[in-house]
Amino acid sequence: MSAREEILDRIHAALSDQPAVPPVPRDYRRTSGLDAQALVALLVDRLVDYKANVFVEESDGVSGRIGGLLAGAGQFVIPPGLPAAWLAFDTEPARAVVDSLESPLSIARLDAMDAVLTSSAVSVAETGTIVLDGSADQGRRAISLVPDHHVCVVPVESIAGILPEALKRLDGTRPLTLISGPSATSDIELERVEGVHGPRRLDVIIAV
Repeated sequence: MSAREEILDRIHAALSDQPAVPPVPRDYRRTSGLDAQALVALLVDRLVDYKANVFVEESDGVSGRIGGLLAGAGQFVIPPGLPAAWLAFDTEPARAVVDSLESPLSIARLDAMDAVLTSSAVSVAETGTIVLDGSADQGRRAISLVPDHHVCVVPVESIAGILPEALKRLDGTRPLTLISGPSATSDIELERVEGVHGPRRLDVIIAV
């Protein structure tokens, strides 16, 4: 017997002694049973706890709220598929700089932006998590991580109660970014530092 055959024989013998893999239980909760009003209330509670600023607006008030949040900003970056109605407040179109896969902004240029405005794919009310999936109204992952201020619009119909509900709505092959409040971390002495690996300020507008 060659050395190769001996090694493979030992591996085969070792694998044959392994116990059968037990079935994975699938009896976890798959739905929350919450209505839209309860979902919004729960998501607001979680996001506020994470130190995000949250605003609940009727659809016709979204643009005005965005305008107020970006009033002090110079230029801000937007994805190519952002709804035009959300920018109705902007009397200076040059402030909104489009980033696309065809014409991506450099990291230095993104870092010079005062803010970023995106939509969102799905939000999980129970965990206070907003998910971006790189769709046209959300853009590349970099645009939501480099600028220090992120204004994110959450359509009420995109809110799921719990994670299994949210995952069913997502395409796992897309670049997913999960956001639970502004970027923050703590060192060994538990001193909170914000803005280390993402925006220091997160403003969430829930469009109902």
